[in-house]
Amino acid sequence: MKLKALAALAIGLPAMAFAATEIDANGDGMLTLDEVQAVYPEITVESFSAMDLNADGALDDAESIAAQDAGLMPKSEG
Repeated sequence: MKLKALAALAIGLPAMAFAATEIDANGDGMLTLDEVQAVYPEITVESFSAMDLNADGALDDAESIAAQDAGLMPKSEG
């Protein structure tokens, strides 16, 4: 029964959640500048700061999605 619930949840997750998991090297659910630059080396400190809407030094899922929608970070494939 739990497996069915997890499968249903996974189907409903946005694509960014999967992409963020691949980028999120330490698995804490947040993307740091170092983690983002490891995948997207063209991201600068300034552009990362523009994506970090709450200025906490990391991107959560909402900030990552907003950055993609604004064209500040490449969209995830998948």
